[in-house]
Amino acid sequence: MRLNLRHTAIASAAFLLMASAALPAEAGGKFEAGKGTFLLNGEPFVVKAAELHYPRIPRPYWDQRIKLCKALGMNTICLYTFWNAHEPQEDSFDFTGQNDLREFVKLCRENDMKVILRPGPYVCAEWEMGGLPWWLLKKKDIRLRENDPYFLERVDKFQKAVAEQVGDLTVADDGPIIMVQVENEYGSYGTDKPYVGNIRDMLRKNFGEDVTLFQCDWASNFENNGLDDLIWTMNFGTGANIDKQFDRLKQLRPDSPLMCSEFWSGWFDKWGANHETRPASAMIEGIDEMLSKGISFSLYMTHGGTNWGHWAGANSPGFAPDVTSYDYDAPISESGQVTPKYMELRNTLQKHNGGKKLPSIPATIKPIEIKEFRFETVAPLFANLPEGKKSHDIKTMEEFDQGFGSILYRTTLPALPDGGMLTINDAHDYAQVFVGDRYIGTLDRRLGEKTLRLPKCEAGTQLDILVEAMGRINFGRAIKDFKGITDNVTVVEERDGYTFTCDLKDWEIFNLEDTPEFYASMENLPLGSFTPDADGRLPRGVYRGTFNVSKPSDTFLSFETWGKGLVYVNGHPLGRIWEIGPQQTLYMPGCWLKKGENEIMVFDIVGPTAAVSKGLKEPLLDNLNLKKPATHRAEGETLDLTGEEPVLTGTFDAGNGWQERRFAAPVNGRYICLEAVSPIDSSKDVAAVAELYVLDENGRNLSREPWTAWYADSEDTKKSNRTADKVFDLQESTFWSTAKGAAFPHQIVIDMGKSSTLTGIRYLPRMESNVPGAIKDFRVYVSETPFKK
Repeated sequence: MRLNLRHTAIASAAFLLMASAALPAEAGGKFEAGKGTFLLNGEPFVVKAAELHYPRIPRPYWDQRIKLCKALGMNTICLYTFWNAHEPQEDSFDFTGQNDLREFVKLCRENDMKVILRPGPYVCAEWEMGGLPWWLLKKKDIRLRENDPYFLERVDKFQKAVAEQVGDLTVADDGPIIMVQVENEYGSYGTDKPYVGNIRDMLRKNFGEDVTLFQCDWASNFENNGLDDLIWTMNFGTGANIDKQFDRLKQLRPDSPLMCSEFWSGWFDKWGANHETRPASAMIEGIDEMLSKGISFSLYMTHGGTNWGHWAGANSPGFAPDVTSYDYDAPISESGQVTPKYMELRNTLQKHNGGKKLPSIPATIKPIEIKEFRFETVAPLFANLPEGKKSHDIKTMEEFDQGFGSILYRTTLPALPDGGMLTINDAHDYAQVFVGDRYIGTLDRRLGEKTLRLPKCEAGTQLDILVEAMGRINFGRAIKDFKGITDNVTVVEERDGYTFTCDLKDWEIFNLEDTPEFYASMENLPLGSFTPDADGRLPRGVYRGTFNVSKPSDTFLSFETWGKGLVYVNGHPLGRIWEIGPQQTLYMPGCWLKKGENEIMVFDIVGPTAAVSKGLKEPLLDNLNLKKPATHRAEGETLDLTGEEPVLTGTFDAGNGWQERRFAAPVNGRYICLEAVSPIDSSKDVAAVAELYVLDENGRNLSREPWTAWYADSEDTKKSNRTADKVFDLQESTFWSTAKGAAFPHQIVIDMGKSSTLTGIRYLPRMESNVPGAIKDFRVYVSETPFKK
């Protein structure tokens, strides 16, 4: 039997005796790819996996959540290991408490559930920096997810630490782990087989030669990095044309077992957008079809859980931060409740259970209400700043050895007798600007905001820029996401017909770490001694209060009257709040409450309109509170293409898959307009695009990182988020769609950020077999300057 010690530093004889007694005495079996099927100990095995993530679930509820998955009809638990949760500081590993990976895997074994382990190093998962630890960015020139020597060294240490925890729990050692994943969806990041091969080699070294390794990607890109000695699996969402997703794999490997390693049951939510849902029918039809064809799957997510504290990530291109709840519209809700989607899926999985009755559904937790309570004290932020640090130039959070929280930059302004224009390049992620003690305005990275008009002031007037870091980007090339101010701050003044630009220097920096200890160190004042400002808000700062519970159970704390910040209860980080929604409550697990008095602390960087809260029995996950709609067309605007000549007029083919169309000759431009003239299905009035690329002068995909949606004549945002930016969000299962009833033609305009030489476009329609919203006739326009509206 191969034994990987959990803690080699204490590998004494006594430890070896305990370890051997705790594990089976005989070697176990084998999991492998057979002809057209997986084989477990030589017998066909169809993987029915439930994706859930132990750090997103309160530890006391782990066993109940696993049992819910088993009762649903699953036979496997699929899980990520989050590197940044397990190694919060370099060379400081944590596999205790909420991070006890070994205990979670053992619970799976006790419940007779197999395990698929996905140790990254990158995991995406809508998690801070895709699971990569922030401290990697202290080496500013690091190349993430590449053959950077330092990065590979750190990955190897992490993989070794994971193997020391669970390397002796693989099926080869009679444990539950049947497969281990190599990297994660690397085709969406780049093409680099040598790098993927290095990650494979690390896993073989640390887990042993007997472990079964696989890699997952999309049908459109899996060949880019597919290694010959690994099992290949596909990721796609509900409603997808399943046969189409496996067509190319079956051509290359006709005898390979088929598996959808991420079948997306729902989707994640972003601040400032509608709550995402997906119909149960599409999920169930897809799973029924796959099982009828002997195709294995993992349902992502079966139970999503919660992005506690500051762990929620952000999507890219652009910056779209994720909310605290990772409900995902999954069959098991964020708080572990059985949903109608669960019951429908259970009925389907019962048909595919070999005639055996599924286990009974375990008892769920009955949520409680908590009557409204008021906060008693506040520690105003600006009166409780920590000791400052001096810096001539702007530096990021990471350069001050700070990973999370907020940071205050302070300097003085030159004389501005007529005011000036402040530019921050760039604030990551939410910057509030103060001149003297006066609040001037906010710059929101989500909206691409960089400039503010400053009032007139004397030389030496204090300038404060308070920057809150939200989750680091977790998808695409932008995962190298520094926080704070990443470049410089300038003031432009116009005087006597001349323009003067001042690059501000000599900063005092105040690091506001996101820790309960830092917040608790602030001096409290009675809340009654403060009055709301002109906007009806109480001070920015840390609010403290207590509430009583007679019988602890799950609840959902309401923050509908609060601004923006983070919440702790009894020292547990519950997550972020933001008045814009859609989430207006935070899940409060009953296992973290105490009978009697409970302490709550809220750090609000904007300030509440009322410092109150209460516990609800149901979450509020779909309450948007936006000052302006999230569409890309102002009221009354209409695109005017009069006088514009199309660079391409053509017709798209019917059916799924990428289509490429070339221009007659290269053209230069910054703005590109795709005009949908008619649909494939003439009975429908909807146009949709899943993804759109523009080809550069060499016929390669132009980088979409600087792209912004400039205009769309119609976007379906009534109960969904089918906005124009979805055509370049790197997600093939999301899409721009026009609203029903809007007449053709339809136009979408992209600002590519700079002028480039363009030679064509690549277009991807929706994934479903009937291809809703497919475009037939189209025109493409290119311009150096904005089109007329």
